Amino acid sequence: MASVSQKIDGLLAKQSFIRKMFEEGNRLRAIHGADKVFDFSLGNPNLEPPSALQDALADLVTHPQLGMHGYMSNAGYPDVRAAVAAYLSEEQRVALTGDYVVMTVGAGGALNVVFKTVLDPGDEVITPAPYFAEYNFYVDNHGGTCLHVPATPDFDLDIDAIASAITARTRVVLINSPNNPTGRVYGKETLAALANLLREKSQEMGRTIYLLSDEPYRKITYGGVEVPPVLSAYESSLLVTSYSKDLSLAGERIGYVAVNPATPEAEKLMNGLIFANRVLGFVNAPALMQKAVARVQGMGVDITPYQRNRDLLYKELTEAGFTVPHPDGAFYLFPKSPLEDDVAFVAEMAESLVLVVPGSGFGGPGYFRIAYCVSPQTVDGALPAFRAVGKKYFG
Repeated sequence: MASVSQKIDGLLAKQSFIRKMFEEGNRLRAIHGADKVFDFSLGNPNLEPPSALQDALADLVTHPQLGMHGYMSNAGYPDVRAAVAAYLSEEQRVALTGDYVVMTVGAGGALNVVFKTVLDPGDEVITPAPYFAEYNFYVDNHGGTCLHVPATPDFDLDIDAIASAITARTRVVLINSPNNPTGRVYGKETLAALANLLREKSQEMGRTIYLLSDEPYRKITYGGVEVPPVLSAYESSLLVTSYSKDLSLAGERIGYVAVNPATPEAEKLMNGLIFANRVLGFVNAPALMQKAVARVQGMGVDITPYQRNRDLLYKELTEAGFTVPHPDGAFYLFPKSPLEDDVAFVAEMAESLVLVVPGSGFGGPGYFRIAYCVSPQTVDGALPAFRAVGKKYFG
């Protein structure tokens, strides 16, 4: 007798390698002790939120505003939306008001709200591979199909591949910059080329093709790399993000979706997003966290520890013989696996108590992901195992 639906039963077999490796870490820690297991599986920020955020929360708790914990508009508090819009207007170089912002339950909630709003059954969402694995499930939640197009060898957007994938059913092109798992940031020229393609294809197909940019890592870049603004690059654009990474608030589930005011029928689109936010069961973003993040717009954690981990791991892995694309941002490395079977290689690393995630889980077979948002001790402790594996395969 089936205990779950056939669909969920099938999807359970495809669920994220990230969570599988995280659970494997729990098993190994119980056997060997937490200090002997070096876990790079989960992109869970290990830095504490900045003091300004802590101060905002303390002030809100000790000096509560009347009705602060009650229902509000499904789009969020007007003053919070206005604060976000004011910040985005400068960042995105597009004049925004709070009318074009919906506060959401994280970036994952925002993506589901967007797909619920714009997808008809059978519509297609194109995203470059490698990609965040949950995209497949989010699109499927709302009757769509997620199509993956290969990136270039250095993980940039392949505009020709995207052009070839667009059909009359294409509704959204979804990008993630800085990218999880590669750390790649798509440059201004690449974004402009994509925008020109989508204008041309929207005209050709007789329907709006949205450019949807997922940007939770926007403030985590290195060496002066800038993430170009998507809203000023293309009219029919939406931006979704969260405060999970840049403010280390992953467990608080707070984010938003912003819409370019130049999008055709922008008011109807906004009404759809607000409606979807309600009927998906989110109702509204967490009230207390809305008030808190409104006070710290533009702030982020000090990413110096992430850069230290990135630079050390990149140096050690390349010296050990691994081929490692140099990441522009986020907190991931995506080295090439010395085995064609990246799942087998990850299993071998687990035998050395080093937990990484196979690239196959991100649509990038032959690679593996290292999440370096971990303590320096975790990085330092794992280096002997990486060196030993490098010596085994590369001499």
